[in-house]
Amino acid sequence: MKMHSLKISSLFVVMFLVVELSFGQSKPKVTFIELGSVRCIPCKQMQPVMKAIEKNYGEQVKVVFYDVWTSEQKPFAAKYGIKLIPTQVFLDEKGKEFFRHEGFYPEKEIDKLLQGKGLKPRK
Repeated sequence: MKMHSLKISSLFVVMFLVVELSFGQSKPKVTFIELGSVRCIPCKQMQPVMKAIEKNYGEQVKVVFYDVWTSEQKPFAAKYGIKLIPTQVFLDEKGKEFFRHEGFYPEKEIDKLLQGKGLKPRK
């Protein structure tokens, strides 16, 4: 009887830990994809903007940068159908594109977009 009760208790603890770990890893509400190059001047100007968005929104936003002038990351230019760099593509939780911008995109404008989707800055 004691052994059976110990197994059930152990199983309960394991299940509790699995649930706690999966809830602790929240999925970002928005994925912000920057398609550009480290050698492009407007793209370089986007670097501090991306860092600020990452810092201000934390795990609510996943920021991804693809240098489409490199052979390894060039396929992302075709995948997202970009015509010029920098291009910003915003995806919802399900991976569906909901907004796109070409050229330099100021932080304040990105803030408006993200807050319009219900995200709250940490500031």
